[in-house]
Amino acid sequence: MRKSLLIIAVSIAITSCKQQEKVDTIVINSNTYTVNSNFDKAESFAIKDGKFIAIGTNKEIQDKYTSSKTIDAENKAIYPGFIDGHCHFYRLGLQQQKVNLVGTKSYDEVLQKLVEFQKEKNTTFITGRGWDQNDWKTKEFPTKEKLDALFPSIPVAVRRIDGHAMLVNQAAIDLAGITIDTKIDGGEFFKKDGKLTGVLIDNAMNFIEVPKPNKQEQIQALKDAEKICFDLGLTTVDDAGLDRQVIELIDSLQQTGDLKMRIYAMISNNKENLDYYLNKGVVKTDKLHVRSVKVYADGALGSRGGALKEEYSDKKGHFGALVNSYDDLQRLAKRIASSEYQMNTHAIGDSANYVMLKAYNKFLKNKDNRRWRIEHAQIVDLKDFHLFKNIIPSIQPTHATSDMYWAEERVGSERIKGSYAYNDLLKQHGMVALGTDFPIENVSPLHTYYAATIRKDLKGYPEKGYQMKNALSRENALKGMTIWNAFANFEEAEKGSIEVGKLADFIILENDIVTVNGDKIPNTKVLETFVNGEKVN
Repeated sequence: MRKSLLIIAVSIAITSCKQQEKVDTIVINSNTYTVNSNFDKAESFAIKDGKFIAIGTNKEIQDKYTSSKTIDAENKAIYPGFIDGHCHFYRLGLQQQKVNLVGTKSYDEVLQKLVEFQKEKNTTFITGRGWDQNDWKTKEFPTKEKLDALFPSIPVAVRRIDGHAMLVNQAAIDLAGITIDTKIDGGEFFKKDGKLTGVLIDNAMNFIEVPKPNKQEQIQALKDAEKICFDLGLTTVDDAGLDRQVIELIDSLQQTGDLKMRIYAMISNNKENLDYYLNKGVVKTDKLHVRSVKVYADGALGSRGGALKEEYSDKKGHFGALVNSYDDLQRLAKRIASSEYQMNTHAIGDSANYVMLKAYNKFLKNKDNRRWRIEHAQIVDLKDFHLFKNIIPSIQPTHATSDMYWAEERVGSERIKGSYAYNDLLKQHGMVALGTDFPIENVSPLHTYYAATIRKDLKGYPEKGYQMKNALSRENALKGMTIWNAFANFEEAEKGSIEVGKLADFIILENDIVTVNGDKIPNTKVLETFVNGEKVN
């Protein structure tokens, strides 16, 4: 009898061991937001071969699976890896090699930083980015006289924070061959008293040929950008405008394991890229996805380059401009509609939004599941919101909290009602893709989440939030940074939520941003970032 009981006990133990499947990692004691269709939460999950293999309670996972690596989350909040739906990843890396003018509070501070940078770097061409005259006491574009005095022979070209205006000195002007009589469509050379001021708008900047980085500088830029993004919880980035050479460099680094960031690449709108990629078709690997074209319809609101239906409220007779002609935009939309590619168009002003929405709806007629996007959708005529029914609004919430101090001066009290209207856009389409547009804005996706839901700047202004009727709920903002961004990238089957079979990209945060007091959101620490179940920060 005792022998029989012993045999039964051993048999049960063996059976039990067989039922426990060995996996790579088990996470327990977590407050996990799966962001699945039911917005379920979970305590535990198991990872094998870089994918989620099971999600459930601690008991369910530990009874069924075993692993040499168990992570006790200590009830910390876990989310799917954040996806930035519109940024400039490669440019962020390059910016680390240039003078950083973000946050400068005066033109004199800009000049001081340029002098300090040149003393350290001693370059033959000074470049940088980040100045914003709207942050200065005197909110006017600078002129080049002081720049010429400091750098009489070294070319200087520094972009405004939005990338749609540039300040250059006379040495750069002479190098580019620009004169007082030089003409340009879709741009402007600012003049005063019959002389060039050194400020170039949109297409006028194309005259300035900044030295290109070498291959090693490019590789370093990509690695620098990856580290910044991983540390802040981003596991996928949508780079809004890359050329073939950079895309192929990214692919080579990903294939060797030297770059682990997942990248959804929008090709820049030029003949070489279009001819190559539209004919080649979609490019898809585990970490790289190329299937969209980044197009510019107009400029930026801060530099009054956004194309408006009516004149700017603070500059009579000025309407901004399309940076590509109406006919060119129509031809381009028709060509892309005939390919497998997605069209993602930068549209700031209500005129640019209207032109592109009408073109999209025209050329996508009877074409399903194309997921074309309007990038920014910043100023939209109230009569035109319905045109977003089949078009994805790709929006950047921190633009609202950066521009709120002066935006109404630009567009007036009526047009501001259709500006930065994220909840109204959500109601029209049913989802929104959220991004930052970094390095124009801060990289942190937690700043995106804070601006989308709380609608304040980092100093807590305004007290009651900015245009709160257009704030997103915390649940919808989280979807906009995860599953909705994945959908906008045609990747919802593989990422954007913590579900069985999907890539094991997830992050552990210090606070639960869905429930914590709003003022704690922007400074919440990203404790750990995982890609394919591997810790990367």
